[in-house]
Amino acid sequence: MTDTGFQPENTLAARLASVQAGTPLAQAMATRDAASANAEASYRVLFETVDTARLSTAERFSIALTTAEVHKDAVLVAHYRARVNEAGGVPHMDARQEAVQRHVRTLASTPLSLGATDLKLLEAAGWSADAILTISQIVAYVSFQSRYVIGLAMLAGSAAGAASGLASVPAGVWHTQPSTTSGKPAPVAFTRDELNWEPWIAPRDRATLSEVEAAQLEKAGHINSDYFLLLARDMPVLDHRTRTDKGIFFTHGGLPRAERELAAAVTSKVNGCIYCASVHARKAAQLSREVDAVDALLAVSPGFKFITL
Repeated sequence: MTDTGFQPENTLAARLASVQAGTPLAQAMATRDAASANAEASYRVLFETVDTARLSTAERFSIALTTAEVHKDAVLVAHYRARVNEAGGVPHMDARQEAVQRHVRTLASTPLSLGATDLKLLEAAGWSADAILTISQIVAYVSFQSRYVIGLAMLAGSAAGAASGLASVPAGVWHTQPSTTSGKPAPVAFTRDELNWEPWIAPRDRATLSEVEAAQLEKAGHINSDYFLLLARDMPVLDHRTRTDKGIFFTHGGLPRAERELAAAVTSKVNGCIYCASVHARKAAQLSREVDAVDALLAVSPGFKFITL
């Protein structure tokens, strides 16, 4: 590992999980600094160095607080409640704020119950497409952050980790509609096949990209991807989200790459995301050559419990 001066114990995740400097866990986080540092940077671009015209700081922390409450994460609830108070308190609950709070609670708890119509309702309530994208990124980040901090706390043996314990994790349900909003065929079962994807909000127009943004997407091979052009509505978040992803899956040491992809495929089964599962299952099968085992995972029915205590 190159010494970059990165001190993982100073990150928010490490502080919340009570990771102590000089411990094997702190060293592991330093070894994986591509993931640890960019997870921290993702927090900053979502909540600190932000476009307040899109979403105010108070709105961002309020959305994060609601997400933490849905996940029943006491540590993050306390953290985000304090941040909301520092930002001036919960925004006044007018129709616009009530609409986003309902949406956030559903997105954080049962995302597969949402559809294109729900995003239209947010737009009708006064939220821009850019704001809706960032709202979704906040919910996604805090959901990730909750699992990240709990995992670190369990490894650190802290009180937060002991309190979280382990629970039975069932395979999630998935969309079974045979067609997309525009009438194209849609997947109705988990598969290793490459799947097409249709956004419910218009991707960013390539003509609006700066030279730097276009070069960034071009370098990653994403310039023609509707998925990444949609995420490009918030480029700073996309940048650090991508860096975090690469740090998780490609850094040296720890689990073999095939097992990382398998773990992600299991997570996608729990989340009920056919699209993520297809990517990670395909890579897990390719790298491990355990095609039958991966297909057996994909065939698991909703409600099957992966961990039973």
